[in-house]
Amino acid sequence: MARILLIEDDADVRLVVEHILVDGGYEVDTAEHVAAGAALLDSGPYDLVVADGRLPDGTGIELADKASALGIPALIITGYAFILRELARDPDRYRILLKPLRPAEILNAVQATLDTAA
Repeated sequence: MARILLIEDDADVRLVVEHILVDGGYEVDTAEHVAAGAALLDSGPYDLVVADGRLPDGTGIELADKASALGIPALIITGYAFILRELARDPDRYRILLKPLRPAEILNAVQATLDTAA
């Protein structure tokens, strides 16, 4: 069972995505800020990081970069187009999902990202 770190500041979105992932057979830890996500990332092994693009204390890209440095793939979910501009320097750096999200879309992207990393 893959272990996923989910960082999302909106409590409702975090709860829904967490349930989708758990129902999909994944083990999920959650955080709502970059700092909390970074601490969890340092504390244990993860197979994937799923991070909101815009967080109260930074961006999900910061966490994705940290995860990438540890050899962990990352997936960015966002409702803000500025994240796409930031990634334009290297559009293939991370897979990006735009909100609103459908359960199947999340699960397909998670599995594809894990498969690509394997």
